[in-house]
Amino acid sequence: MENQGARPQFGSNSNEAPGAAITNSIARGKDAVGAAAKNAMNSAGSDLQSLQADLNGLKETVTKFMSEASDQAVKTAREVSSQVTSRVSDVAGDLADRGSAMASTATEQAKTFASEVESMARRNPIGAIAGAVLVGIMIGVLGRRS
Repeated sequence: MENQGARPQFGSNSNEAPGAAITNSIARGKDAVGAAAKNAMNSAGSDLQSLQADLNGLKETVTKFMSEASDQAVKTAREVSSQVTSRVSDVAGDLADRGSAMASTATEQAKTFASEVESMARRNPIGAIAGAVLVGIMIGVLGRRS
């Protein structure tokens, strides 16, 4: 009866077998954590590259938008400038035409007045001379007051 007080033996290293299993479990756990960390790092790197590509795409889109917006602003400014220039030109042309018409009318009235005065002077020469003398005296009096 040799086995009554003795412990069952699992080989020559009976105390080391449970410790080895724990060590193996810890090693497998470390490997699993390392693999998970490596996968997480790869995933984060991939996500970071994707985010960077998205930001670059957004940057290009904003640049194109700003370029198109500035082109439209320049085009609109040119159109407005052209319309203003056209309207100013039209108004200036109208003013020139009106000024020309007024000058023509004034010239006609001056000619009519001169011919009327000439006609009056031929009909009444003494009255014309008397009127001229009165106008001369009035100009002289006004000249002395100043």
